[in-house]
Amino acid sequence: MAEEDVEVETSMVKNKVMVAIDDSEYGQHALKWALKTLGSTIVDSELVIYTARPKVDIGYLYASSWGTAELIKEIKESEKKAALDLLNKAKATCTDYGITAEGVTEVGDPKVAICNAVEKLHIQLLVVGSHGRGAVTRTFLGSVSNYCVNHAKCPVLVVKKAD
Repeated sequence: MAEEDVEVETSMVKNKVMVAIDDSEYGQHALKWALKTLGSTIVDSELVIYTARPKVDIGYLYASSWGTAELIKEIKESEKKAALDLLNKAKATCTDYGITAEGVTEVGDPKVAICNAVEKLHIQLLVVGSHGRGAVTRTFLGSVSNYCVNHAKCPVLVVKKAD
C-alpha cells in the first residue's frame, strides 16, 4: 500500500467526542457550551452524550417486609426512564444546533463509568461540567471532573459555569 493511501484512510476516520451530562444545570451548561463553542469541530466528529446512573441501593428493600421484586423492578425502571429522558432532551438540544448525537447511559459510579466509557468507546475528547465546588467540599464529596482529568485516557475539557 502506498504511503499516500494510508493518509487517505486515516483522514476518513471520524474523531469521537463525548459530553458527559447529569441532570444538573452544570451538565446542561457543558453540553450547550460544547455545541456552541466546538460546533464546527463536533459537526465533523461523532458526538456521544453520556450519562451514568448511580446504582440504586436497594438492600434495605430486601430487609423490609415491603421489598417485593415488583417494587425493585419499578425503581430500576424509573431510574432508567429518567436517564433516557435526560438523553432525549440532550439529543434534542444537539439537533437545535444542527448536530446529531448518540445517547448512552449505564449504571455505576459516574466518575468511574465515564472513564470506562471513554476507553470502551474510543473517545478522543471528553467534555464534562464542573459544579464549582470548593476544595473542602471536593475532598468530602469527590469531584467527577477532577477524577476524569486524572483517569480518563483522552484529553478532558472541563467547562465551568460563570457566576
